[in-house]
Amino acid sequence: MIKQILNRLPRKLSRSSDNREGGGSSTSSSNASTSSRSSDLASNHYANSSGLTFSGFNSTPYSGLNQGNKFSQAVNAKLNGNMVASFEALPSFRDVPNSEKQNLFIRKLNLCCIVFDFTDLTKNLKEKDLKRQTLLELVDYVSSTNGKFQEIVMQEIVKMVSANLFRALTYPPRENRVLEAFDLEEEEPSMDPAWPHLQVVYEFLLRFVASPETDAKLVKRYIDHSFVLRLLDLFDSEDPREREYLKTVLHRIYGKFMVHRPFIRKAINNIFFHFIFEIEKHNGIAELLEILGSIINGFALPLKEEHKLFLVRALIPLHKPKCIPMYHQQLSYCITQFVEKDCKLADTVIRGLLKYWPITNSSKEVVFLGELEEVLEATQPAEFQRSMVPLFRQIGRCLSSSHFQVAERALFLWNNDHIENLIKQNRKVILPIIFPSLEKNARNHWNQAVQSLTLNVQKIFSDTDPELFEECLHKFEEDEARENEVKSKREATWKRLEGIAAMKAASNEPVLISPKTTNRKLSG
Repeated sequence: MIKQILNRLPRKLSRSSDNREGGGSSTSSSNASTSSRSSDLASNHYANSSGLTFSGFNSTPYSGLNQGNKFSQAVNAKLNGNMVASFEALPSFRDVPNSEKQNLFIRKLNLCCIVFDFTDLTKNLKEKDLKRQTLLELVDYVSSTNGKFQEIVMQEIVKMVSANLFRALTYPPRENRVLEAFDLEEEEPSMDPAWPHLQVVYEFLLRFVASPETDAKLVKRYIDHSFVLRLLDLFDSEDPREREYLKTVLHRIYGKFMVHRPFIRKAINNIFFHFIFEIEKHNGIAELLEILGSIINGFALPLKEEHKLFLVRALIPLHKPKCIPMYHQQLSYCITQFVEKDCKLADTVIRGLLKYWPITNSSKEVVFLGELEEVLEATQPAEFQRSMVPLFRQIGRCLSSSHFQVAERALFLWNNDHIENLIKQNRKVILPIIFPSLEKNARNHWNQAVQSLTLNVQKIFSDTDPELFEECLHKFEEDEARENEVKSKREATWKRLEGIAAMKAASNEPVLISPKTTNRKLSG
């Protein structure tokens, strides 16, 4: 009876990949506890979301790798043509002897290569449920199997995963997509209606990659550069659940396949370039930065030149896009990691922040000040001195901002003990730069909280070095008196010109101004 059931299904297997990577050793940097924690995380995602149906994506099948996919393409063509394909249940793994389990596993993988249309919730309900149950069986089999996976099995696994995951991502119409960061934060994400199946496929891939029975030397021929690139393309998915799984899977691939690590870093780098300088819209920047945060944390010292260039050419320019609040927390962590690993990079980072400092976006300015505090907290005195002059010129402009949140956030820098000590050590340079802003705030700022914080900062300087404080106050009063004198002369000149113009108006005579008067006007 079992043989009759098995014989009803096609026995054709895909050919091995044309793009194989040969040789080389590969090791995993992820320890056992990290791997199990990731699997538990993925399992929790699955448990929380199973059974729910969402709308959003069009799950059009997309052929990804070079492995043969004729079987799934033929069956999918029938499904797309509204023809009912032969889709029947295969026996359970418990019902066949151990010698037959591998062949049954391959048949189940082939069965799951069929991709259904989830945009129509009433279509192929029985077949969809059967496929999901089969996928769950595959997950259990991969998790509990003993013995290394053979190459033919790896090939079929990658074929099935590719058939289900690698598809064209669709988006709402462009006119409905607002690029302003804070609007994007409030937008409801699009949920993929195929997620009940996609989630199990991601869980299957995750457990396959993390399995100790998966030989990295063999499987790297199939989980190759092409596979990684298509996996990275999926990070632009609008479904946050999919991006979470992708983040975990890519992290496991990075840990298991050492040979792929430079390529993965370079591919992420290219995604950032495309995002920064061309489209300024990508859904997965935060997740990619989260992966990089873990990667940067593991960089050996001294840092390679490649990593420093990545900081300068990719991470620092990520401060340019308008939607930076969507990923700023992860970006700030990556930047701070670099400064903590190599304190000499603090000057580079601070000058990079100043280069991209927002001019008319006060909300973004508050975000920059928050990141600046984290960077300064990891900055050593020698590096601080190299950039403190341009830095405090910018902080001075923030202190005198009419937007109270900007001024308030800049004044909060003095609440950090490390930053306060750096400022005190270099007060002779810093105080003359920011004193005018502090004094104007204390006298005229419209916000009471800003005035109160300003007085506290002035008291810190006054208590630390009263002579310097008095000297700056005296210079400020002199400059203010000089400005008032110039302002009075300018107003007197304009009044005299208005008087002359009024006298000549009746006779229609031109108003002649002596060179002396002109010079006064220009100097004013």
